[in-house]
Amino acid sequence: ATTVAVATDPATGARLYDAAWFAPFSPASALDMVRRLPGFAIEQVDTSVRGFTQAAGNVVLNGQRPSAKSETIDVILSRIPASRVIRVEVSAGERFGAEYVGKAQVANVVLVPGGGMATTLEGSVRRNYAGRLYPEGSASVLAKRGKSTFNLALKVRNDNVDEEGPDRRVALPSGTVTETRQRVNRISDPTASLSGSWGWEDSATSSAHLNARASTERFRLDQSNRVVPAGGAARDDALSERATYEEYELGGDVTRPFAGGALKLVGLATRRTTDGRDVSLIDLAAPTGFAQNVLDHEAETLGRIAWSRSDWGGWSVEMGTEVAINRLASRVDLFALDTGGGRTRIDLPLDDAVVREFRTESFVSAGRALSPSLRIDAGLNGETSYLTVRGDAEASRRLSYLKPRVAIDWKAGPRWRVQASVKRTVAQLQFGDFISAAELSTDRVNGGNASLLPQRVWEFRASAERPILGDGLVRIETGYSRIEQVQDRVPTPEGYDAPGNLGDGSLWLLRTRLEAPLKGIGIKGGRLTLYGSLVPTSVRDPYTGHDRPFSYNSLFYGTAAFRQDLGGFAWGFNLEQATKAIGYRRDELDQQIPALYAQAFAEWRPDRRTMVTFTVENLLGTGGSRERLFFAPDRTSSDPVAREYRFRNRHLIPMLTFRRSMG
Repeated sequence: ATTVAVATDPATGARLYDAAWFAPFSPASALDMVRRLPGFAIEQVDTSVRGFTQAAGNVVLNGQRPSAKSETIDVILSRIPASRVIRVEVSAGERFGAEYVGKAQVANVVLVPGGGMATTLEGSVRRNYAGRLYPEGSASVLAKRGKSTFNLALKVRNDNVDEEGPDRRVALPSGTVTETRQRVNRISDPTASLSGSWGWEDSATSSAHLNARASTERFRLDQSNRVVPAGGAARDDALSERATYEEYELGGDVTRPFAGGALKLVGLATRRTTDGRDVSLIDLAAPTGFAQNVLDHEAETLGRIAWSRSDWGGWSVEMGTEVAINRLASRVDLFALDTGGGRTRIDLPLDDAVVREFRTESFVSAGRALSPSLRIDAGLNGETSYLTVRGDAEASRRLSYLKPRVAIDWKAGPRWRVQASVKRTVAQLQFGDFISAAELSTDRVNGGNASLLPQRVWEFRASAERPILGDGLVRIETGYSRIEQVQDRVPTPEGYDAPGNLGDGSLWLLRTRLEAPLKGIGIKGGRLTLYGSLVPTSVRDPYTGHDRPFSYNSLFYGTAAFRQDLGGFAWGFNLEQATKAIGYRRDELDQQIPALYAQAFAEWRPDRRTMVTFTVENLLGTGGSRERLFFAPDRTSSDPVAREYRFRNRHLIPMLTFRRSMG
């Protein structure tokens, strides 16, 4: 274990991890370093979220948010060699602007100011249970000359998976087996992306960035299905899914001194296309079935202007506005197939539509230290949205919301840090929820809902953390959310169910995270990380009239990780477990039951720039289960009429990875 102490900035309270602190882990990239931070986890942000403000995560570079949006922060960090990092700071989010106020932890990766060039190469090969090998890799070059930094990266991912398992369907209440199936899924999902960026850094109030990215993805699923009906002849069914995804993004920002502070302009344009073709065939000897074609075109164009000043009469202030124009044009064609190869189109409600949105969000925030140990930050966002739906349905509405927030940061004594916040948030409407489409793999239809409203939430959060055992950390977070217009599943007049709004609901939250070095109990270089999350939810069910959890909410999720670094060698394992998650649909309870998942790894570092890692995914060979309970005519009937059980196993998946950084 490292003997380098973790420093604390007396002015900001930030925990400072110098590059030397990470040395025992031999990190190859900034991503490796951020992942090693005690008590910190990278926030996963949905890159499809509309607008720039709501897509902020919890990692910044040199105190600034990357201007890219379609690329996740872990991908950006993976392209920065560890040799370019001076230190990583972890502090409350108010240091980094209005987008981060209320975030208890934000990591700031501080980079080397000098020039030079650095390259990172990574390649890996994965073997599935059927013996097929799947290679993938990435390469990035980072060059710094004067005040400019150039980055070019190519990444090829090969997420190919084979899985197999049985299905069983029984009639209730008798329990008689009506059908069994043996399914094998072969999934191929290669993705390639090319990205480049340029940054010019003069000072905290004078900088410019430009980034571009293009990516393509080819999804392919082939399913073979041996079906044995009770009292009938066995048959072979098949399912084929094909999808092509294309995405392009161009963005940038400029920061200039203005009125004693900094004025920042951000521009971004993103274009996405989805082209899907699905076919489900029943009895290959004389096939019938269904086919579905999906074509989506998405476009987003946004601009943002913000002014900030850190010393305005003792206050740090930021204000600005953002304008975004979004559009989705979607067409879904569902067909019934007959034995002669003929197609009959099945009309779905709202399967051909164009959704448009003109969205604005203005904000102001201010914060100051009330004492050396107490700081307060407050802000107000005003959001407006004009939405239109044209096509199979005609709808339009104007929405406007005020979103206040207050956050307090208190250094309670020499070791404890306490944070509390209250804020109002408004969820975004997913444009895909307006469109109807079939799920051929589950024999059901998801209806579209042009009248969907965003849910509104009052969030109350409190957290406390303190260092333990040297550079370890324990952190506890609690919270409560009061939710209006809970977005869940609702019935449609056509007999389907669709995304919709229920009544008011509630969410309680308890999260704990503990990271501890184990040298004190004789395990040299050992570190243990434990994480647990308990999230009970409640909303009134429209069918039963009783309270129940939100659809697909897992009550508990927990992980345990152990890692031991011994010079040029390291090994460890990760365990992951969650409770079942239930989807509450019109005529079905869809229960997804995860199994205990384990991963083990061993790393060899022949020098400080080279790493060879052998990983075994799904070490215990466990599979996931799914149980579906069906009701007739819907869940107003309390007794199910059928049960379907599905089990899928990917078995052990070994993977070998080589990584090399230069410069």
